[in-house]
Amino acid sequence: MVFRSPFPDVAVPDVTLHDFLFRDRTSTRVALVDGVGGRSLTYAELAEAVERLAFLLVSRGIGRGDVVGILAPNDPYYAVVFHGILRAGATATTINTLYTDADVAFQLRDAGVKLLFSARPVDFPDTIPFSDLPELLMPGAAPEVPVSPDDVAVLPYSSGTTGRAKGVMLTHRNLVANIVQCGPLLKVESDSRILAVLPFFHIYGMQVLMNLGLHMGATVVTLPKFDLAEFLRVIQDHRTDRVYIAPPVAVALAKHPLVDQYDLSAVDTVFSGAAPLDVELAEAVARRLDCHVRQGYGMTEMSPVSHAIPDGRDDIPVGTVGFIAPNMECRFVDPASGADVGVGERGELWCRGPNVMKGYLNDPEATAVTLDSEGWLHTGDVAVIDSAGAVTIVDRVKELIKYKGYQVPPAELEALLLTHPAVVDAAVVGVQVADVGEVPKAFVVRADNSLTEADVIAFVAEHVAPYKKVRQVEFISAIPKSASGKILRKDLRGRDVV
Repeated sequence: MVFRSPFPDVAVPDVTLHDFLFRDRTSTRVALVDGVGGRSLTYAELAEAVERLAFLLVSRGIGRGDVVGILAPNDPYYAVVFHGILRAGATATTINTLYTDADVAFQLRDAGVKLLFSARPVDFPDTIPFSDLPELLMPGAAPEVPVSPDDVAVLPYSSGTTGRAKGVMLTHRNLVANIVQCGPLLKVESDSRILAVLPFFHIYGMQVLMNLGLHMGATVVTLPKFDLAEFLRVIQDHRTDRVYIAPPVAVALAKHPLVDQYDLSAVDTVFSGAAPLDVELAEAVARRLDCHVRQGYGMTEMSPVSHAIPDGRDDIPVGTVGFIAPNMECRFVDPASGADVGVGERGELWCRGPNVMKGYLNDPEATAVTLDSEGWLHTGDVAVIDSAGAVTIVDRVKELIKYKGYQVPPAELEALLLTHPAVVDAAVVGVQVADVGEVPKAFVVRADNSLTEADVIAFVAEHVAPYKKVRQVEFISAIPKSASGKILRKDLRGRDVV
């Protein structure tokens, strides 16, 4: 059974991302501002800087089909470099700033990078330090380059549903499509002020914050990293009304006493993505900040948004990820039988649409596993659609815990644990126990040492079926997460069983 968006299809312009965003941009409105130092670029200044950056690249022999790397935190000049690369006809590969040198080296080799813009020292033969950019951007416009909308624009790296990080080939058409698909869902306006702490190297920050914001003529306020006090100060001082987060930030907004020391009255919408957001946690944020809380879903492989709770729809439960985006189709497929399931039934979410990737770079085998011959992207996430068309992500196929033959969704237990007043953060994984098999183990960050293992086990047991009980608890100082906020379960599974 194929499900479609409740919204009508939108027209996808047959243009490159640069032409879509920058043609006839002469506005003196502020496009980007550094939330820490205050340096800003108007739309006209940004468009000129992009041309100068492209001119610099062309003068260095960079052109269509070449790959250029970006290793830097969020900054107004990140957008200059990113879009200058695309204006020159090249492909941008964005690199996680938390990567080790070995991780960086792997991506540079795998992507075939010819030139790297970096904010830190890197052992690469052709590197331009970010700090040198203002002096290097001399007047000059790049020649027109015959770029096709179907050329690969960006190569972000993702593990997909499994395995090592792979280059995700996203075309100009993919990126443009997803920006216009977001139009009916996310009501970003020209007077919107967007807080951009989620990294631009991640598809969420790249598209939903930077590119969608620029398309709508909004002001994007950048932060290089998450620090709660600085995060709150920037919201207060820059009067940002749209704040995009991952769930760990929601925990701080709901529970941390520091929040009360800042004026956050400008915030209209807090939008969460990258990992499931618990309903009670979302409601706690909404009450404390007197704002709307929304949630969405996507993947790097989908450029990234495939679902979102639309702005203005307070009737849609925040525990869902909202409606299917325009121009998309979805199926829910039983992982065991391969048969489609219907409304109210769990199934792996499959998606198809103009925003779905071209494939993984130099990895046809991984591409074939994730993207089938009919264009369906197999997300690896288990979801349910209700009669109103709202979708809820209930877990991931590969993360389900099998306890004595019963399936235990870690996300369900994590959401429950976060409702305990003494639990700051939590994650649940399956661990092997002799003579029993796999059992659920909770890793808990507690507010103070008064919370015991027995307390946690008893609390969960009061609220779940017997087979879903937490059998082990380990208290840790922080839950390991990726830059986009996803729990790094493999790191937890690697710890010794307590």
